Amino acid sequence: MAEKDTIFKTKLKAKNCIFDYGDYYKFCYDWLMQEISLNMFAEKSYSEKVNGDAKDIDIKWEGFKKLTDYFGMEVKVTFKVLALKKIEATKDGVKVKTNQAMSNEFEVKGILVRDYQGKFEKSALTKFWRGIYERWIISERIDQMENKVYSELNEFVEQVKAYLALEGNAAS
Repeated sequence: MAEKDTIFKTKLKAKNCIFDYGDYYKFCYDWLMQEISLNMFAEKSYSEKVNGDAKDIDIKWEGFKKLTDYFGMEVKVTFKVLALKKIEATKDGVKVKTNQAMSNEFEVKGILVRDYQGKFEKSALTKFWRGIYERWIISERIDQMENKVYSELNEFVEQVKAYLALEGNAAS
């Protein structure tokens, strides 16, 4: 079985934020696919609960990226949007249709997966050799891969923060 270590985990929460929900969803998806270049991606769950003219949305995404033949990166993203409503706002003197949410939570988790293909899982002896390999031969490489997972997902989170700040400030 592959060894997994959570390297990156963060949660953002914005209250009473104004943003275009469709653009936000697309921005996050495009960033993961184009900038991080996930090899596999799935929307594990999507649910909407309608409460009058507002809705609550829960989304769970999971993705995987092959870093090397030995290392991989799992990405888990969770969105929780509460009381999302359609509103009209003024942007640059023009009325635009957008959305406002009472709360927008965004959580990202990055996991470094070692031996994701299970090549060292064939016997107790190969598991022993994996321990030696990781501890004495590739310990610096493990650090590099941990830094890669952290930096890629940290950049993603920073881009999402910037997107939400721009959207929230642009509409009034």
